[in-house]
Amino acid sequence: MTAPIPREIPGLPAVPVKRPALLPSPVPARAVMAPVRRPWAAAYRLTLALAATASVTVLVLLGSPALALSHFATQSAALLALVSFASARRSWTGRQPLPGAVTGAALLYALITGLVHHLLLADTNPAFAFALPDSTSVPAVIAAHTLHTALPVAALLDWLILTPPARTHLRQTATWMLYPLAYLTFSLARGELLPTHPARYLYPFLDVTQHGYKGVLGNALLLGLAFYALAVLLVAVDHTRPNPVRRRPKTGFRLRAPVG
Repeated sequence: MTAPIPREIPGLPAVPVKRPALLPSPVPARAVMAPVRRPWAAAYRLTLALAATASVTVLVLLGSPALALSHFATQSAALLALVSFASARRSWTGRQPLPGAVTGAALLYALITGLVHHLLLADTNPAFAFALPDSTSVPAVIAAHTLHTALPVAALLDWLILTPPARTHLRQTATWMLYPLAYLTFSLARGELLPTHPARYLYPFLDVTQHGYKGVLGNALLLGLAFYALAVLLVAVDHTRPNPVRRRPKTGFRLRAPVG
């Protein structure tokens, strides 16, 4: 009989075995998550987009297109319509939602429109602000109220209830402030280029002839700080609100508790 072969030969050092380190997988998490179609969310966002498009279209057709499109309210509604259309398509097809920087910006500008109107312009006729020939007509009044009230509320509900948290960052708030700053520059430049226009300045708190440049810049600074605080609040809420969308992994089976 032969002697058993020893597992180790005395006197020889052990050969170290190098095990490959586990590298992070380059596959994104969405590649292993089953797409979830959300027809109800798509229908809601499509309705929101159509309402925003209709309100802007009515105000443009009933009055001066250049004047209507110069308002912050119509510009923010147009952006909200584009973002809502894109979000509706992604919800219908089960694709990943839009980046939080995009949806957050659209929501912020819609909220600015509603808050400025109801807190600073509550005594003015919303349709009259667009210098329409007949500011009391039913289509003009409905479009103006939709622009300043219905759209901001509907956009906020969409973001709170139907949109998953995007984990936005504070650094994005500075980027969101670029558009209000650009609109301030546009408003002041428009007032200088149209000195005899009846709607030279679109908003009373930006009227240089009434407040002077010092007063207008002071008003703009206060509004800018308020808008930035609102943007920070949206980021804070985005980090604390629950996720309304639950995706299922593409495993084909369910994990169950061990038996015994």
